Amino acid sequence: MKPYLIGICGGSGSGKTSFIRRLRQSFSEGQVCIVSQDDYYLPREEQHRDEQGEFNFDLPKSFDKKKFRTDIDKLLVGETITIEEYVFNNPDAKPKLLVFKSAPIIIIEGLFVFHYKKIAKQLDLKVFVNAKENLKVIRRILRDQVERGYPLDDVLYKYEHHVLPSYERFILPYKEEADVVVNNNRDFERGLEVLEGFMRSKLSLPL
Repeated sequence: MKPYLIGICGGSGSGKTSFIRRLRQSFSEGQVCIVSQDDYYLPREEQHRDEQGEFNFDLPKSFDKKKFRTDIDKLLVGETITIEEYVFNNPDAKPKLLVFKSAPIIIIEGLFVFHYKKIAKQLDLKVFVNAKENLKVIRRILRDQVERGYPLDDVLYKYEHHVLPSYERFILPYKEEADVVVNNNRDFERGLEVLEGFMRSKLSLPL
């Protein structure tokens, strides 16, 4: 049978990564395959620069959409794919080779999985992770400044000029098309419980 394809989308700082990490803990790799759009970022030298000469990594064209779509198609017919891990343009980090095997449920997550029309048409279920704008800014600062060591001015500039405009144009409009909206202002426990239960029923697992 064709795998059941779930797309999970949401703005930067909405909590997609944490949500996916928790979801991953509940299922084996033989049951659920999870692929992140982040691992399809184009190299820095191929990224668009804004009017100030700053790289903008928050555009649909920042990713290798063709390879992303091709790899999804391979998983849907039962093939295994291998991709190089994205290391956030850190020259000191050595990327790993990531191997993904097809499974009864395939989850693809990322900023633009609903915006890419050919990919969106293939989705059996659309999940939108939502959070208030002020919370997303705080989470982005904590992630980029504290965890990745980016200067605060750089984080705020990119949020104002790259992240927010992209969210309003390429991500938020698709919220209305989502089958499930997970609000993550305080936590996402209820949304996680609902999606886990649905997936367990799809896999014919005890609830």
